[in-house]
Amino acid sequence: MVKALLFKSNTPRWLIFLIDIGIVAFSAFTAYMLRFNFNIPDSELPLIKYAMISILSVRAISFAVGKTYAGIIRYTSTEDARKILVTNFIGSLLLALTNFFSFKSIEVFIIPFSIVIIEFLLSSFIMITSRAFVKRLYEDFRSSAVEKNPVLIFGAGEAGMIAKRTIDRDGKNNFYVVGFVDDDRKKHKRKLENKPIFMGEQLEEVLEAKEVTHLIISPQNMGKKRMQEIIQICLEKKVQVLNVPSASKWINGELSVKQIRQVKIEDLLGREPIQLSTKKIRNQLHNKVILITGAAGSIGSEIVRQVIQYTPKKVLLVDQAESALYELELELNAQKTGSCIEVIIGDVSNKSRMEKVFATFKPQIVYHAAAYKHVPLMENNPCEAIQTNIWGSKIMADLANQYGAEAFVMVSTDKAVNPTNVMGASKRIAEIYTQSLNKHSKTKYITTRFGNVLGSNGSVIPLFKKQIENGGPITVTHPDITRYFMTIPEACQLVLEAGSTGNGGEVLVFDMGKSVKIKDLAIQMIKLSGLEEGKDIQIVYTGLRPGEKLYEELLNDQENTLATHHPQIMIAQVQEYDLNAISPLMEQMFVGLNSESNKILVKTMKKLVPEFKSNNSIYEELDEI
Repeated sequence: MVKALLFKSNTPRWLIFLIDIGIVAFSAFTAYMLRFNFNIPDSELPLIKYAMISILSVRAISFAVGKTYAGIIRYTSTEDARKILVTNFIGSLLLALTNFFSFKSIEVFIIPFSIVIIEFLLSSFIMITSRAFVKRLYEDFRSSAVEKNPVLIFGAGEAGMIAKRTIDRDGKNNFYVVGFVDDDRKKHKRKLENKPIFMGEQLEEVLEAKEVTHLIISPQNMGKKRMQEIIQICLEKKVQVLNVPSASKWINGELSVKQIRQVKIEDLLGREPIQLSTKKIRNQLHNKVILITGAAGSIGSEIVRQVIQYTPKKVLLVDQAESALYELELELNAQKTGSCIEVIIGDVSNKSRMEKVFATFKPQIVYHAAAYKHVPLMENNPCEAIQTNIWGSKIMADLANQYGAEAFVMVSTDKAVNPTNVMGASKRIAEIYTQSLNKHSKTKYITTRFGNVLGSNGSVIPLFKKQIENGGPITVTHPDITRYFMTIPEACQLVLEAGSTGNGGEVLVFDMGKSVKIKDLAIQMIKLSGLEEGKDIQIVYTGLRPGEKLYEELLNDQENTLATHHPQIMIAQVQEYDLNAISPLMEQMFVGLNSESNKILVKTMKKLVPEFKSNNSIYEELDEI
């Protein structure tokens, strides 16, 4: 019976209205009983009769106007409670006014003021608590029908408490909280929300003892290293790990269960936050015209987001990918940062188009992130790698010099070190040209060199995610292949840092941390998805692709590094080239772009970069000549 009423689509509003009036009658009668110490004199009964009629009439009118009966009881919210309080308060004011006028006319208070106050407090309390009780009853009935998984919350702070309440409130989820875990010893053996708080060092035994299936990490002052330790413990125990987003990402200031999601592989590979020279970056970018090529790409778009924080005068977004650029423009406009942006569809290898951009806007700082980066594709299309990665870089660097830009920051790659493929060699030639140009220009030319970025377009992370979603298999080229990884925000922060502190002519290398086996990365992603490698998802080895290395290098054998002011940025002591010596070979390449064979183009690249030795490629025969 109770369950049928609770789950009925809509309880009649007239019934709720009558129940509320009944609550008022009970509250008013109780108020009189309290006032007269449960012994009402017979002389007061006639006045009480008129008082009850007045109270019920005023309340009925105020309920009708305030529509306190209109809400769905099982979904009662704080807004409904506020409406009840406001409506009852206004009704009490009307009763007080009625009292005032009755005293003026007949010198008698129809309703004692103490009754008005007590009735207001009682009726408001009962109306709100009865709704809350019905809501809780409904949630209990609803949640009892769902099989629940035991959950631990790591973080016994405010965010953890809110996460627990959110889970309890949403009966549709399949979680029930068995306790909290926290590294703060002061909280040990205490309770939060009537649940025990365990010490962080007890995590493994608590996971086993409570048969926990999920652990939720709530945001707190937790370092990356500690978070990674917690995640690793959970993965070993086959416990899925979820996290609570920061409060700034909550919907309308409230956390939703749907926002509690699985941790990402970035959380396992990311490092402690990078300390930036914010003042130097602001001095370089504030009120300046900034041009960013490849602005719609993974790196370029993140550079845009970070640059805008330093209040530039204008940011020029250059890319030929119109759809991605349009989406970025919509994102920036939604954040109210679109007023300073200028979206420019254009190809960096189109000299006349780029010259028009420079002539019109006269950018002061250039971040050159436009490039082709896919190794196998560029191996089969060297003319495109030369056209965009070399010719496009030369055009942008020359225009920066011609129009007096203050700084030109080029985004390069660790594949430019001892290149074994066309893509890496093309980026190394772009490095050589910009570094050589620095000696002949007032513009500061700075090259930044780093490894793979997590989650960038076309990288292994999105590929593995898609393969896991499709049930596998995950394809890895070789069981021993390793790569350096950095998150996109990390990489872009260091690009800004390098651009603001470089003196010009440097090739700056970023500390990429430890290299990661791609096979291990795949296994971690499978575990994070709550699956098992070999049982749920298979890993298949497909063989190295054309031009692919087993491992990447940040420096070649002849290069050393010098320290900078920043512990994660080093200066690579690379071989310097004479601009006049390399220009003829570059011109030879550009002239033959549309007429020469791929092998002749690659042969010229090898002359420019003697350490370019092809691997697993049709161009290996050129190294034997």
